[in-house]
Amino acid sequence: MTPAPLLAEDTDADAATESASAPEGSLVTNGQGQVYEPTYFTQFAPRTAFDMVSRIPGFTIDDGNQGQRGLGQANQNVLVNGQRFSSKSDSLFDQLQRISAGDVLRIEIVDGTALDIPGLSGQVANVVYKSTRTSGQFRWRSGFRPYNTEAQLYGGEISVTGRSGKLGYTVSLSNENNRFGADGPTIVTDASGAVIEEQYNKFSGKYDNPKLATSFSYDFGGGILGNLNLSYGADFQEITEPETGIYSSGLVRTREFMLDDQGPKYEIGGDIAFPVGPGTLKLIGLERFERDEVATTLVDRFDDGRDASGFRFEQTGKTGERIGRFEYGWRMWEADWQVSGEAAFNRLNLASRLFELDPSENFVELPFPGGNGGVTEDRYEGILSISKQLTPTLSLQFTGGAEYSKIEQTGSAANSRSFQRPKGSLSLTWKPKDDFDITIEARRKVGQLSFGDFLASVSLQNDNQNGGNNGLQPDQSWNLDAEINKGLGAWGSAKLVVRHAWFEDFVDFFPLANGGEARGNIGDARRLHVELNTTIKGEPIGFKGARLEIKAVKRWMDVTDPFTGENRPFSYDLNSLLELDFRHDIPGSDWAWGSGLFTADNAPYSRRREVGRDWEGPTFMNVFVENKDVFGLTVQALVGNVLGARNKFERTVFVGDRPGADVAFEEVRNRRIGPIFRFTVSGSF
Repeated sequence: MTPAPLLAEDTDADAATESASAPEGSLVTNGQGQVYEPTYFTQFAPRTAFDMVSRIPGFTIDDGNQGQRGLGQANQNVLVNGQRFSSKSDSLFDQLQRISAGDVLRIEIVDGTALDIPGLSGQVANVVYKSTRTSGQFRWRSGFRPYNTEAQLYGGEISVTGRSGKLGYTVSLSNENNRFGADGPTIVTDASGAVIEEQYNKFSGKYDNPKLATSFSYDFGGGILGNLNLSYGADFQEITEPETGIYSSGLVRTREFMLDDQGPKYEIGGDIAFPVGPGTLKLIGLERFERDEVATTLVDRFDDGRDASGFRFEQTGKTGERIGRFEYGWRMWEADWQVSGEAAFNRLNLASRLFELDPSENFVELPFPGGNGGVTEDRYEGILSISKQLTPTLSLQFTGGAEYSKIEQTGSAANSRSFQRPKGSLSLTWKPKDDFDITIEARRKVGQLSFGDFLASVSLQNDNQNGGNNGLQPDQSWNLDAEINKGLGAWGSAKLVVRHAWFEDFVDFFPLANGGEARGNIGDARRLHVELNTTIKGEPIGFKGARLEIKAVKRWMDVTDPFTGENRPFSYDLNSLLELDFRHDIPGSDWAWGSGLFTADNAPYSRRREVGRDWEGPTFMNVFVENKDVFGLTVQALVGNVLGARNKFERTVFVGDRPGADVAFEEVRNRRIGPIFRFTVSGSF
């Protein structure tokens, strides 16, 4: 079914009828996009708004929160009733899954540049919905693997959404969880290729993230709207990795490795918007906190009677973020204006302890001053933005401002520094036809630091230690992006994205003067990202109800390695990716089936005395079957990894600093993952 035109292009009578049922906040689109009515999604039998948005041809949901400094300007490509999500702990996917499909009036695909929401560009989905009753959603996700893991039984979410007068509310209880593992050989060889040790290990892990989340909205009348978001949860992760190693001499080594990571977290956030003068003022506040208590233990024992050896590393981290933000928007000179200011206060406190196993098999504490201390950042930002429709087919958005930040570190490497940096963007969208648009954006960005990089840490499994770096500062970048969207008629649609970034003060491993290494600023770098997203429908060839989603990514990266002086890609970054998802909703029935294919190539990492690469592949494939009405429920059974992708790791360790040092050993791991079985049940009430 072809999506209906935008309301601005409807007849006056149709528009009046629709607007009478639509809530306040529906976008004014000025004919710059498309509208998908609920009937378009009927063949998919959607339960939630997420099910609907994920079926829009050529549209890919971008959560945007990853790496976001504070709240900042909008960077997610989905809005609800014309408003951005303000929570940072709940993902965009989570929030869309709590909106009943029955409450959705329409989904508008619009040009982000033309909106009065600074930071948006390219295609944006606006979910227009109205909740007039109490409704609920639930999703139970279970699974198991025949090797190395226990069953996954308690994953999913249940949520209730409703309205009582002017109060809207959502309450959800969820547990994001997984069970994972792999087993197989690792071969360690010397520089000549002779085997030093043959290892066999079994990796088993699990995590659970139970969380209670609530959100409330209240219409005070007179254009005054308020929202309150509350969440409380905890993380629990356990990993065991027993290993047996046989040296070329015949000596047998057995290893016990355990990791335990747990801790609570909460978020309190809210906003209120009200008219002031010619515009609207919005005040936003957010407080987040998380505590992580991590303990890793490694013990090696030998069959020749020698003493056991081992280490234990304990770390308690407390991270927090407190944000206050205001946004004042008004209409002037046929343009949308907004001035915004933000104050963000981030904090980290780490307490680390390192122990070594003595001959009596007691852990004796070792000095580890570099792993203890705190880091705080106080940041202030001011931005002015202008959005204007220049012509019926051309729209522009400009943002400009600056930020000031002060970073302070306590502990053995206390330090204090301050920075002033310009920020801003200029985007232009040309939309000559309903099914064709081009957006060009230039943006100045400031990166987000990981505060843990300021302090020292230890990886027992890989026998690595990261030093602390009290001189670390955020990277900055100039970014030039282009997005081209083209409808393909009955065949579907396609989106091409090209992004080029020029980085300053790029962050990667770099050498310390004491012979160690840490995360630090290594100079300039650049990256070119090309991404194609395409939806191809089967109707033109008579394959009704079939569609193929294609996502392909290729990156070209260049940074000078601080250890060797050679140019290389970014450590751990993505080189290329290909993802294919086929789905066939059989016409006239409740059945659907399909398959997915995924392969990715990650760049190797580079350290002072080591290079390596950790990945899984070469190709993952799944097949599934789904029935959308099993006693009113949607039931899906999926078998993953049918092609037998494996868990792999390779590294070369040198006896001294690179370049020029001889090879100490090479390590190659090739572990079985095995098939993955998933069973999901979802429903509404």
